[in-house]
Amino acid sequence: MPGHPRAEAFKAEGNKYFKGGDYKAAIAKYKEATAIDPNVPAYWSNMAACYEKISGYDEMDEAARSCIKADKNFVKGYFRLATALKAKNDLEGCIKALESGLAVDSANADLKRMKKDLTELQRGETVAAYIRKCEEQMSNGDIAGAYKTLELASRLDAGNPDIERMMGRVKPKYERMEAQRRSNLSQDEVHKERGDDAFKNAQFEVAIEHYSKCLDLLSRSGKSLSELAMKAHSNRAACYKQISNFDGVIEDCTAVLEVDPDNVKALVRRAQAFEGVERYRFALQDVKMVLAMPYAKVGKSNMDMCNMMQHRLNRTVQQLKAGNC
Repeated sequence: MPGHPRAEAFKAEGNKYFKGGDYKAAIAKYKEATAIDPNVPAYWSNMAACYEKISGYDEMDEAARSCIKADKNFVKGYFRLATALKAKNDLEGCIKALESGLAVDSANADLKRMKKDLTELQRGETVAAYIRKCEEQMSNGDIAGAYKTLELASRLDAGNPDIERMMGRVKPKYERMEAQRRSNLSQDEVHKERGDDAFKNAQFEVAIEHYSKCLDLLSRSGKSLSELAMKAHSNRAACYKQISNFDGVIEDCTAVLEVDPDNVKALVRRAQAFEGVERYRFALQDVKMVLAMPYAKVGKSNMDMCNMMQHRLNRTVQQLKAGNC
């Protein structure tokens, strides 16, 4: 809706100055319009457009935020803000502004195009950073680290010629090094690594078979409480979870917790498995143990998950109690 008549007159004057390329004079008129009526988003949006023309990106940022404050549904305000933040190299803030705008108008072509371009830019910068890191790792003799870095880069941009060029240098050295390392592994370690490989390829039944062979060999040699055994139990539990064998998850996680009672991963997995077999009180007990631990040890994702589980499990337990009354 149009604003105050005097404010609209100042806006019209500002528009004339804008069309004539006198952006500072236009800004002055838009400021006079906002002084009369700060709740008209177009005044702020036009002011932001002027600041963009003279590369005043801090002022453009402020004007765009005032535009959004005036009307949160005025989509152009988010575009102006995103443009300013991109120019200031605040890419994270830019994406947030675009997402806020798209929450108002998910079909807006300008916002969608800018977000796509920005995502591509971020991906390119991340890949370039990975390649620089890989070159540094190679110069320091960290072949395994360089290979892992390139794998991360490949997930972001498969087929990138720079990644493929570096992979051609790194992969042969890594494979020779891995072959040498694996030739020195014990049989139980071999089965554990074969299980890891199968897990990465989503061959969970095959992975379980190898982890079980590893644990059997460790048990025979009196190493059932070793670090390797705990890793095999933990990884087999992850496989069981994938195929919804909750009893298997509970058994393996319990084996880990008997040696390491504060193992967060095992407690969370076991709680999820207990819930899966409707042993809600046991699940709640594990969740409460995790929530009682320091935040830094648990981590945000586990803490958030356990908080949600606690609310859900408390509700379920209360419903069961009420049903038994």
